[in-house]
Amino acid sequence: MINPIKCFLAVSVFFTMTVSAFSQYEFYKPLDGFGIEISLSNSTLKRMPMYRNSIASLAVNGDNIIGGTAADEGLSPFVFVASLGKRQLVALKDVSQVVKGQRSIQSGFFKGTDQTMYAGTLANKLSNGSNGSGHLIQVRATAADIQVIDLGIPVNGESVYALTGNTAGSKLYGMTYPSGIFFSYDIAGKTFKTYDSTKTTTEEAKVLKSEFHQKPEDYLCSALVVDDHGIVYGSQSINQLFAFDPTSERFTKLAELPEVWGRRTLGRAEAWAKSKTGMLYGGNAGDGQLFELNPQTKKIKNLGKPILMNHLRGLCFGGDGKLYGLAGAPPGYSHLFSYDAAGEGYKDMGNPQFILKAPGIEQGIEWRGFQLRTITASEDGKFIVMGEDEALSELLVFPVGD
Repeated sequence: MINPIKCFLAVSVFFTMTVSAFSQYEFYKPLDGFGIEISLSNSTLKRMPMYRNSIASLAVNGDNIIGGTAADEGLSPFVFVASLGKRQLVALKDVSQVVKGQRSIQSGFFKGTDQTMYAGTLANKLSNGSNGSGHLIQVRATAADIQVIDLGIPVNGESVYALTGNTAGSKLYGMTYPSGIFFSYDIAGKTFKTYDSTKTTTEEAKVLKSEFHQKPEDYLCSALVVDDHGIVYGSQSINQLFAFDPTSERFTKLAELPEVWGRRTLGRAEAWAKSKTGMLYGGNAGDGQLFELNPQTKKIKNLGKPILMNHLRGLCFGGDGKLYGLAGAPPGYSHLFSYDAAGEGYKDMGNPQFILKAPGIEQGIEWRGFQLRTITASEDGKFIVMGEDEALSELLVFPVGD
């Protein structure tokens, strides 16, 4: 005979668990959030083909969203412009028209003077299997035209993995792949200078490869930042933050990155953002931890993990003063989160789900951002723009405070 009390309790527990599980999979649906369609070949409008449209770098100049993509091995990337106002892709440039043999604009964009931007490329493998050479490029992009100028190769056989620049817009600083060589570029003089202080040593590379089965992309610094005094910050193997003083050309090792016990070799700076007060916030790829770096004291504060997964792929500040970021990476799903040090702390928004409208899909479809790779804010801080890392990638935009 069925016990009615046990039956009631079982149904109650099942209902509670179902509601709890369902709540974990709610999606972030801001009222005025929207998608910009750049990849679906459903019209005669400008579109990027599959496997060449993963959005690896993003910046915003006024109404123009400027993007750089990553392509599969053997293919070439694009520089593109999308309009915030028109909500559509308006200009495209195949990088192979200027620099051949490249597959990704990995470095992020650095805004120089007069709306000029700079980025670095990741090269395809050569026919003999050796590493190709990445290039430094200059980009001037508007809705009417995209100009890409080749500025040369920082280091032969190395690609450009990370890039930033000084406040004056006169110098660029970068990190190469796969060796982790630091370089500077004088924009007026058009000259490169390289430094081996951050280079992964032969012994470190041997240990990381043979004992921990890691590739350079698992331990190399993929983001750099400059503080208000012109000091450059990044990471080097193993799990070590460094500071570079351009005046003295000296490197200083700072404290190690926050870590989870036993996972120290995975530590590297994957993202940076600078607050209005000059405080630096970084993301550790190894364990997805957010940390605060005080440029004055050079002290690091571990702010913990926004979500349980590793990686923290992008950071930016919105006009509301909150820090927005992308946590998690394949094979897991990306989560959009915010961090408010003075208020609610972390808020996990989960996967964004925005309405995507375009010719051919005028009715709109709900597009979910499962694999988000890049995030940036508009110049006025009113909009946050995110880019996907998919075979068919789209831009997802939401107004701050929605």
